[in-house]
Amino acid sequence: MSLDIPVLDKPVFEKLPQVEAELNYLIPMASKPVNYTYEPPPGIPRSNGKHETHRLPIHNARAIAQNLSLDREGFAFTVHDSNVHNFYDEDDIRRVYYPETEQLLKKVTGATQVVIFDHTLRNAQRSKQGESGIREPATRVHNDFTAKSGYTRARIELAARGVDNIDELLQQRFAVINVWRPIAPVQESPLTVCAALSIAPTDLVASDLVYRDRVGETYAVTYNPTHRWFYFPQMQRDEVLFIKCFDSIEDGRARFATHTGFDDPTSPVDAPPRESIELRTLVFYPS
Repeated sequence: MSLDIPVLDKPVFEKLPQVEAELNYLIPMASKPVNYTYEPPPGIPRSNGKHETHRLPIHNARAIAQNLSLDREGFAFTVHDSNVHNFYDEDDIRRVYYPETEQLLKKVTGATQVVIFDHTLRNAQRSKQGESGIREPATRVHNDFTAKSGYTRARIELAARGVDNIDELLQQRFAVINVWRPIAPVQESPLTVCAALSIAPTDLVASDLVYRDRVGETYAVTYNPTHRWFYFPQMQRDEVLFIKCFDSIEDGRARFATHTGFDDPTSPVDAPPRESIELRTLVFYPS
């Protein structure tokens, strides 16, 4: 398998348009970072990690969109119309969007089986108004799963569906892929993704994510000047970004593509808050 990185080759990379923005990285720490998804008991901080900002170039990837690969850069882009009428309707999402995305992922990845296990809606305005299940855009560099929790979450989700051959499935290659789509044109807080092969393993810091009923594990990320960041400005409702958050194979292919929302300096002052939906999926490859 070729591991060439054409989008990071100097002549290609340096010609891409770019903006400069501040990204929030974890400051290295001796203890394991812990983040609570709810207000913890008195005396316990919501997060024990501290972050620092680094001003970095974020490259416009539209010119190279067709050359991106989930196995090389860790992210990919496509145009795809959805038949969902209202992305804030839970029934519409599960009845229409889940099956649409399952078929899209099979086409994009060549997967034999796709399990969609989670979705998140993001809209800062609705979140501040207290609407249930809606979050603000993430503002720290992170990855949703670790080398450990990719397996753990897969086992939990397959067991919840009554799958009998879990051990067999987890012995073959599988990945966790996020499918990110704007609900409306993105003018504020776009998403940026770091090319996976520009990330050193030591940049990834396993962190506990504490829920009321369980403890998950994600990667926080420490700064490294080798990181190469990309985004797709002004993303539209019919555009989709795939982000690989875990891959079980360890043969040099991309495994973890870190990402975050960021303040785009070209955004209009009166830009409406970003509205987006992301699905988290298990993708099983042919044996």
